[in-house]
Parts: sequence; structure tokens; C-alpha cells
Amino acid sequence: MILTNTKPRILVVEDTPEHIHILIESLHDDFAITVATSGERALKLAKGENLPDIILLDVIMPGISGYEVCRILKSDPQTRDIPIIFMSSLNEEDDERLGLEIGGLDYISKPFRPSLVRARINNQLELKRHRNHLEDIVMERTHELLLTQDAAIFGLGILAEFRDTETGMHIRRTQSYVGLLAKHLACIPKYAGVFSEEMLHLLIQSAPLHDIGKVGIADSILRKPSSLTKAEFEQIKRHTVYGREVIESIEATMRDNAASAFLRFAKEVTFTHHECWDGSGYHGLRGEDIPLSGRLMALADIYDALTSKRVYKEPFSHEDTMKIMCNGDNRTRPEQFDPDILQAFIDLSPTFKEISRHFQD
Repeated sequence: MILTNTKPRILVVEDTPEHIHILIESLHDDFAITVATSGERALKLAKGENLPDIILLDVIMPGISGYEVCRILKSDPQTRDIPIIFMSSLNEEDDERLGLEIGGLDYISKPFRPSLVRARINNQLELKRHRNHLEDIVMERTHELLLTQDAAIFGLGILAEFRDTETGMHIRRTQSYVGLLAKHLACIPKYAGVFSEEMLHLLIQSAPLHDIGKVGIADSILRKPSSLTKAEFEQIKRHTVYGREVIESIEATMRDNAASAFLRFAKEVTFTHHECWDGSGYHGLRGEDIPLSGRLMALADIYDALTSKRVYKEPFSHEDTMKIMCNGDNRTRPEQFDPDILQAFIDLSPTFKEISRHFQD
């Protein structure tokens, strides 16, 4: 029997007609009541389209007992937060203790008084409303904290970019490129088990820090309009080491596992974003010895360098950049890139062009 309206929804799990009648008569003015006369039926209704706000659950029923129904509901993320009030003629202390231990929030002995049942229901619904409100506040505060954290990370990245005034949007573009490539690879069977939602978030979040080590490089080298000497180039290469050292110094003060996971990606991307698939990069890492985060940023960084104005060059067009990266020139070769990431770049070429245009310097 289902009486539908906007009232709080109660699932009554009871197989005795007399008790069902008493509950409906005493509760129907204030609650929308659904009745199940077996544990099996209760499980189907509890997991339906409209979840009940509370469940009145008889302990002794044919088939699945009320205790077993409770265990099943509490093991399912969809239903584990629904308040359950047990109803039973078993009045021993151990019976009540068991019901509360497995997840019940209250225990009403039969024969019950309708006024007491109503009061118990209202108390549990009020507690549920307070819990839901508290959860909403926590979620809102957590969201605000994450936004603040992301802004702080982005700000640290910009601090490094201020050393090179012609790359003001470099961080925004490279972060977008890395996210685009990673999400594309996540849809390929080979990488299906690699990219969890958490990994994607941490990877994208850490991308702005890839050049933070530039704060340790002299302006005379960063902004030099002519070719670098061998010694100057060796200094430029040090920015990957400085970046990793900065992240390690932060990591040494952190004990939170979530922060540690983020910092691991940040270390990888700062140190390895100039490594090459063929081993010709800054530190000689090759192939899959280069962390995936570094391989993704390596392609994103080179595409952005080619399509952006620098003190030593004018920007290449998207089309010319594609030719250089796929065919090679005197500085850039396709062998530098992870073949899977290069193919993803080719597949996503129009979107790369759009991101480059949208976040122009």
C-alpha cells in the first residue's frame, strides 16, 4: 500500500495486519506510508526511486529477519544513512542491544503505543535533518577550502611566471592541455585502470607548479633574448631541481595523506616535465621511467612554448607547431614524446588550438 504526497516517507516493515492497521491509522495524517510485509519486499522498496526518510522494521518476519534486513541496508552506500527503528515483541536486553549494534537507532517494544511511536519517529527525523544540515555545511566549507587551495597553488605558479613576463597565461593553458590529454587517455583501455577521478584531480591541480623552480634562476638568463651559453643552459635546467626541492620542503611539514598524494604529483611534474621519451631530456630519464605526469606536461609545455611569443622568438601558428611536433625540426622531434600522448595530442588538435586562442597572453 502506498500513499504518496510531500510528507516524510516512512517504510513500515511488518507482517501482522493488526499492527499495520494501527500504524497507518496513527501516522497517515503526517507521513507518507509504504508497507512491506516481508524482508525481501522491504529491501526492494528501500532501494527504490524514492528512498524512505525512515524505516520502522519488525524483527521477526517470515524469510529474512529484520536484523538481516538492517545489516543489508547498512552495507549499501545508497541506504546506509536511512534511520531504522526496530519494532519487536522480543523484550530481552540482548535483543535491543543487537538491534542497536547493527545500526538501528531506536528499539520499540510491542505492543506499542501509537503516541510513543510518533514521538520516536519525529525525534529521529529531526536528528536526520540536523545531520543533513551539518553535512551540507561541511561540504560547503570543504568546497570553499578546495577553491582557496587551488587559488593558492595557482598563485604560487604565477609567482614563478612573473619572472618571465611574456608567459602570463602559460599556467592556465598548460593546465588545460594536461587535463585534456589525461581525460582523453582515461577513455583508452590501456589507461582505464590508471586514471581514477582522484588522480585526474590531483594531476590537474598540481600542473600550475611545474615551473615554480624558476624563482631560483637569474633574470639575466630567464629573459635573455639571444642563445644561452652552455653554462647558462645548465642553470636553466636547475629549475626542475629547485622546484622539486621546494615541494620536498613543503612535504616535510605535512602529515596528511591527501596532501601527500598531491605533493607527490607536484614533485613529479616539477622535476620531470623536461624529460624526453627517447632519453634526451634534462636528466636522462626515458620511456616509462618518466612519470606519466611529467610526460603529459612535457608535451603540453613544448606545444605552449612553440605557440607563444618569447623574448627570443615569435610564436608559431598552431598548424606549424603541429608539423614541428609530428615531423620534427632542428630543436623538436616526435621521438621526444610518449607515442600514446602524441597520438592523443593529434586527436585533440582542434581543442588545443581553441585553448591556445582562448587563453591568449
